[in-house]
Amino acid sequence: MTWKCNTLAAAVLALTALYQPLAEAMVKGADVSWLTQMEKSGYKFYNDSGSQQDLFPILKAHGMNAIRLRVWVNPANGWNNITDVVAKAKRAKAAGFDIMIDFHYSDTWADPANQTKPAAWSSYTFDQLMSNVYWHTYNSLTTLKNAGITPKWVQVGNETNNGMLWPEGKASVNMKNFAWLINSGYDAVKAVNSSTKVIVHLANCENNSLYRWMFDGLKANGGKWDIVGASIYPTQTGNGDWYTMNNQCFDNLSDMVTRYGKEVMVVEVGMPWDDPKNSYDTIASLLEKMKWIPNGKGLGVFYWEPQSYKNWQNYSLGLMDNSGKPTTALDAFLLNY
Repeated sequence: MTWKCNTLAAAVLALTALYQPLAEAMVKGADVSWLTQMEKSGYKFYNDSGSQQDLFPILKAHGMNAIRLRVWVNPANGWNNITDVVAKAKRAKAAGFDIMIDFHYSDTWADPANQTKPAAWSSYTFDQLMSNVYWHTYNSLTTLKNAGITPKWVQVGNETNNGMLWPEGKASVNMKNFAWLINSGYDAVKAVNSSTKVIVHLANCENNSLYRWMFDGLKANGGKWDIVGASIYPTQTGNGDWYTMNNQCFDNLSDMVTRYGKEVMVVEVGMPWDDPKNSYDTIASLLEKMKWIPNGKGLGVFYWEPQSYKNWQNYSLGLMDNSGKPTTALDAFLLNY
């Protein structure tokens, strides 16, 4: 009788496990927004065996499952406008990737030092800026939806350490304005697809005081977000101590989960292409740490422009060698995290 009871209990446990929802796979992604511009300039990509191949299957073969693409409002040369974004997103979807869309709300780069309004919005009132954030977001996502693309995640702003759309949306001057701009984008995302998760993204993942200041400020002013997104670039700190920075980033993101109850993700990381050992170790460490974020709220890691090589646009933090072939650092995304 004891044997029969134990067997029955084991069977019940096995069936229970079978019907438990599977844990969502770790996000292992890449921002490849330069791709079409690089291809137009004659850049080609090669797999591990040295055969020329489209970039997306190369990334897929190295364990990646998500692609991030930036959107500029009216860029001077057309790259990263919504037409260019749709073309890349369709290719990424066809290759089996989830999609993240990154709105900069600018005609060019938005980052901690630059949050310049689009030229067409330069004379707008704050109410008009809120309206344009909503409609630019809504219309862009609707264009993607009509092309068969529903992003899994959307960033409302890029590296908004001190807000966006300066001076009106500068957080250190008027946190409420920034929160309302974030909410304009948030509401537009949800209006197109309620299941898409909205990210507020800051740089300097190692800086917990910055993140507390920003997200405390957003919360106090009714700001809405689903995910805290972070950038980490260990080589830009002066000492290049990736191990210490990874630990500081982990502590910070763990604090974000505990403090606000939101999911977290590293949406940008970059390391020198010619130091593949440290690059591999950095990526592997970040992915491993995502497993230990409290309450299972660590979603994953995106590498910034891994396909870059030959110092494209003066960027030397790709994961390709100078022949356009992956370095061993890209293999970190094959780890089973």
